[in-house]
Amino acid sequence: MNIEVPALVLGGIAAAFAVFSVAAAALIGPKRRNRAKLEPYECGIEPTPHAIAGGPGNAAGQRFPVKYYLTAMLFIIFDIEIVFLYPWAVRFEALGLFGFAAMALFIVNVSVAYAYEWRRGGLSWE
Repeated sequence: MNIEVPALVLGGIAAAFAVFSVAAAALIGPKRRNRAKLEPYECGIEPTPHAIAGGPGNAAGQRFPVKYYLTAMLFIIFDIEIVFLYPWAVRFEALGLFGFAAMALFIVNVSVAYAYEWRRGGLSWE
């Protein structure tokens, strides 16, 4: 049996489930539309016609909060760490001491970034 067949079957099942879920939600989901649902939502700030700082409808010098983007970047960094940990855990015995040392260095590197972000207050939601 070909080694790629189980992965392709799993990918096909996942794709079929995704398509089925979206189609089912569109068909049987509630269709109550109101004004609040149709408005764009970005970071909790009410949208204005002119989003440029200092333009009409926006106070001069008002800054756009970037806390949401920083949180998203932190999530991506730690998500990538998990993506690297899964294949390493599967092939742990075959990689031997070199694989263990490489992953230990990787985890130390990510832990230093995590500790730095924690100390700077990047994980507090104020």
